Parts: sequence; structure tokens; C-alpha cells
Amino acid sequence: MIFSTRPLLRLSAPLALACALSGPAHAQAAVKLEGTCEKLVIAGLDASVHCKGVLMNVVSRNRTSFDFAAWDGQTLSFTGSGAQQERTEETDPLQPINLVTPGKSGESGVVRTPTVAVGACKFSTPAPARTAITCEATTPDNRVYAATFVTDTKPTPDAPQR
Repeated sequence: MIFSTRPLLRLSAPLALACALSGPAHAQAAVKLEGTCEKLVIAGLDASVHCKGVLMNVVSRNRTSFDFAAWDGQTLSFTGSGAQQERTEETDPLQPINLVTPGKSGESGVVRTPTVAVGACKFSTPAPARTAITCEATTPDNRVYAATFVTDTKPTPDAPQR
């Protein structure tokens, strides 16, 4: 979901991931990441071939969402409470997911269907190299939702050296 009333921060991938993904959700922000969508499964149907190379990470109040889109008009959002974010490894934060929202563009606009689900989004801490965001969730009626997005994290020319 993209809301035009929210501030959209277009940042370099390392800074965007560090700001939006590294800690529990508290602020309100939207970050657009560019890269490669490697996998998109909506209600068990593989839509990977249509997946766009853009991922939105939206943080609003205590909710965090990862929003994927496809060229055929489908969308998929994985949402969870940012306050429940965990770390599975020193470099792998885990965002529990309790809601998926598939959507489809049609003549009457975008129709979204929020659905309770259990799952998680895992992402690596930004580093100079490949950074992946992987989300998986299952609904009570066993419909599977999954997505994998990969971005090359390249520091901007004026970024501080480590």
C-alpha cells in the first residue's frame, strides 16, 4: 500500500535498509528499494514472472509492512508489529507477520483483501553486497504467500567508510 500523504524517502539502499529495517517500528516512513524480485507467490499461485523490481517498506506507528507489486496489477503486503521484531542471528532481523494483504487492480481500482496469516519476513543487515528480504506466511485455510526481494547495497559516493 502506498499512501500519497506519507513522506516518501528515496534513499540509497544501505541507508534505507539501515533506517527502516534495523530496529523496531516507531516512526512513520516509507522507503522505496530497487533491485530484483526473485519470488512472488500469492495464495499459492506463482506470480514471480510478473514481479516488479521495487519493494516498499512502510513503517507507521508500531506496524511494519513489506509491499510487493507485479506488472499484471497484483500486489502483496506482509504486515506485522515492529515492536515484536527479533534477531535470529547477529545480522538477520526477523519481523513476525500476522497479516497479508493481496490486492488486484481492476476497472473499479485496487481491491485489497486483508487476511490473517502467520509468518515472518527475514532480512539481512545492510552490507556492501547483496541484501535479501524474504517473507513467508500461511493463512488459517493453508493458503501460502511468499516473496523474495534482493537489492545490491552500494554505498553512495559521500557515505562514510567503515
